[in-house]
Amino acid sequence: MPLERHVHREAAVRDPASSASASSGVHCLLVSRHTTSLGEGLITAGAQLVELDLSDNAFGPDGVRGFEALLKSSACFTLHELKLNNCGMGIGGGKILAAALTECHRKSSAQGKPLGLKVFVAGRNRLENDGATALAEAFGIIGTLEEVHMPQNGINHPGVTALAQAFAINPLLRVINLNDNTFTEKGAVAMAKTLKTLRQVEVINFGDCLVRSKGAVAMSEAVRGGLPKLKELNLSFCEIKRDAALALAEAVADKSELEKLDLNGNTLGAEGCEQLQEVLDGFRMAKVLASLSDDEGEEEEEEEEEEEEEGEDEEEEEEEEEEAQQGQGEPSPTASRKILDPDSGEPAPVLSAPPPADVSTFLAFPSPEKLLRLGPKSPVLIAQQTDTSDPEKVVSAFLKVSSVFKDEATVRTAVQDAVDALMKKAFSSPSFNSNAFLTRLLIHMGLLKSEDKIKAIANLYGPLMVLNHMVQQDYFPKALAPLLLAFMTKPNGALESCSFARHNLLQTLHKV
Repeated sequence: MPLERHVHREAAVRDPASSASASSGVHCLLVSRHTTSLGEGLITAGAQLVELDLSDNAFGPDGVRGFEALLKSSACFTLHELKLNNCGMGIGGGKILAAALTECHRKSSAQGKPLGLKVFVAGRNRLENDGATALAEAFGIIGTLEEVHMPQNGINHPGVTALAQAFAINPLLRVINLNDNTFTEKGAVAMAKTLKTLRQVEVINFGDCLVRSKGAVAMSEAVRGGLPKLKELNLSFCEIKRDAALALAEAVADKSELEKLDLNGNTLGAEGCEQLQEVLDGFRMAKVLASLSDDEGEEEEEEEEEEEEEGEDEEEEEEEEEEAQQGQGEPSPTASRKILDPDSGEPAPVLSAPPPADVSTFLAFPSPEKLLRLGPKSPVLIAQQTDTSDPEKVVSAFLKVSSVFKDEATVRTAVQDAVDALMKKAFSSPSFNSNAFLTRLLIHMGLLKSEDKIKAIANLYGPLMVLNHMVQQDYFPKALAPLLLAFMTKPNGALESCSFARHNLLQTLHKV
C-alpha cells in the first residue's frame, strides 16, 4: 500500500495492577474498518487500557464510530491517556467521541471506579464549535483532566467559552494547548475567568489564537490573580499591542517558576519590545522572554484594530440573529425594526428585513449560510456569474465555493452541486485551458511556486475534499489526474495538516 509511510498507529496496553509496561508500536495504515476490528480484538482479549494512541491516521468520523464500542467498554474504564491527533474526525466524530466518553464514565462509575482520564489530545481534527462544545460537556462530567491539547481545530469563541467552562470543573489541569484557534475578546475573557480559578496550571499555549489586546489584558488579570505554578505562557501572533503586552509582563512579576513568556509576532514596535525587556529585567526575569524577532511593528493608526473588532462583533451578531431566525422560522417579508436617525434622534423610516444573499455577495464574502440562502438555483447562478473562459477566474470561484465546505450533509451537497455546475461548464468549453486551470489552482493552494506574488490559501481541507469529489465526475479530464497525484504526494506542511482529506484524495486518484 503506497500510503503506509504517511500514517502509523501506536497502541499501548498496560495492566494497571502492574508497574511494568507491555507496550509495543505497530506501524500500519489504519482506516475506519480497522478501528472496528481493533476495538473488537481489545474487548475480546479483556484488555485494560491505560493509553490509547491512534494519532495521525485518516479514519474520519466513521473511524470514531468504529471504536465507539471500545471506548464504552470495560477495556477503557482504566484509560488515562487518549491521543487522537490529526485523524480528520470533524464535528461528527467529535460528537460521537464525546458521547462515548460520557457513557464510559457513566458505566465505570456504576462499578465504583469512575473513568479517570488525565490526558486528551485531539489537534488538527476540524472539530469546530459544535465538536468542541460536545467534548466540553464530556470534560465537565469527567473532571480529572490534567492535559488538554486541541490545537488547529477551527474553534471560535462559542467553542472556546464552552471549553473554558469545562476546564473550571477540572481543577487538576496542568497543560492547556489551544494553539491556532480563534478566541477573540469574548473567548479570551471567558478563558481568563476560568484561569483565575485553576491552581495547578503550568503551561498555557494560546499562540496564534487572535486574543488581541483586550483579551491579553484579561489574561494578564488572570495571571496576576492566580496561576501560582505557571511555567510557560504563549500568546504569540495574537495581534497584541504594546500596552497589553506590558500588562502581561507586569503580571508575571511574582511567578517564580516561570520559564518562558512568548509574545513574538505581535504588534509592539521597536520601542515596545525594548520596554517589555526593561520591565522583565526590572523583575530579574529577562531570560524568560522568548525571541521577538517576528514582531509585526507598531500600528500607525490606533483605530485599525478597534474597527476590525467591531466588524467581527457585527458578524457574530448576524450569525446569532440567523440562528435565532432558523429556530423561529423565516421572518415575514414585512418584518421591520425601529432605528433612530443619528442626527435628529427621531425614528428613521422603517427598514424592511435584508434581502436574501445574492451570488456577488457570496463570492465576495463566502460562507455556508450565504450559499444555502442562494437556494436550489445556486449552482446555475454561480456558473453564470463566472467567466469560465478565464482559468484564473474559474480557480477563484472554485476556491471560494470549496472554502465553505463542511461535513454537514446540506452544506456538503450544496458545495458539490455548485462545483459540478461550474467545472462542467468550464471543462466542456473548447476554449478552456484545463492545464492552465490546474496550474493556477496548485499555485493558489501553495503547492506550486510562481513568479507572481500570490498568497496561498490558509486551509486546504475544503479544496481537497471538493477535489476528491470532482475527480470522480465524468466531466473531469482524466489526463489531469497524474499531475494532480504528483503534487499531492510531495511533502508539504499544509497538506500534512489535512491528512484525512489528503488521504481520501490520494486513494481516489490512484483509482482514476
